[in-house]
Amino acid sequence: MRPKFIIGGVLIIAAIIYLIVSSTQVNAQYFVTVDELRAKGSSAVGQVLRISGAVIGSSISYDPNSLTLTFTIANVPGSTKEVDAQGGLAKVLHDAVVDPTRSHLVVVYNGAKPDLLKDEAQAILTGKVGADGIFYASELLLKCPTKYQAAAPTQVSTK
Repeated sequence: MRPKFIIGGVLIIAAIIYLIVSSTQVNAQYFVTVDELRAKGSSAVGQVLRISGAVIGSSISYDPNSLTLTFTIANVPGSTKEVDAQGGLAKVLHDAVVDPTRSHLVVVYNGAKPDLLKDEAQAILTGKVGADGIFYASELLLKCPTKYQAAAPTQVSTK
């Protein structure tokens, strides 16, 4: 009876490993930069992609009636090492917004306008590129490079 338990245990472990590996591969989404997206050309049309870029504040347009948000992002490096080498995230985002030679991408998102959507914010978007070259985002995440500092705790006098 012992070989049955060993074979059964091995099969269960193999099934668990298979499920973990297959679900990880299916759900893995990597960031693409604006430049990488442009390099893909028409082969990127219709694919679900996750892209990151710097928000150009002057391009933000919001229609509260239709909840349509339109803005443009500028290319930022995809590598953390490269971002650090260029002076950190805040500097990279600023440089991307003020550099007119950077690749740009128009984004359309339907939903409420996030409070963090402003000039030089990092936008992380999930969506599809249309045949018109516009990125139609289904998810929008914004990161602000500002460092938040906690206020020093105040002492309460018990006298």
